[in-house]
Amino acid sequence: MNTNREARTRKGEQQRAVRLYIGALPPRARRHMREIRRIIRSVAPDATESFSYRMPGFRLDNRVFLYYAAFAAHCSIYPMGAKIRRAHAAALKGYKTSTGTIQFPLDRSLPSSLVTRLVKARMAEVRRA
Repeated sequence: MNTNREARTRKGEQQRAVRLYIGALPPRARRHMREIRRIIRSVAPDATESFSYRMPGFRLDNRVFLYYAAFAAHCSIYPMGAKIRRAHAAALKGYKTSTGTIQFPLDRSLPSSLVTRLVKARMAEVRRA
């Protein structure tokens, strides 16, 4: 069997699942999610899209890189470990964080520059592992 063809088919299925997920969201959540997706793609162009645990995400160097999801009042990005959260603690004041998660309220503009810094930090973490 052609493994390249299989890989392209899986990639297409993953991208389609992400598009359907984002497309089904209410407008405000959709805007946040599209912006998060755009940031991840621009910071890590080698990352491949995935859809797992009913959430869109990306893999980098064959490892879990980031997941992002929309909820009723916020969008979240995962995993954001304690080291990353500590390093960006001042910038994260006013945002809800928990083990591995950072939440961005839908009633506020997405802090694109902060998300970019977080994605870069996570990329460095994945590449060091």
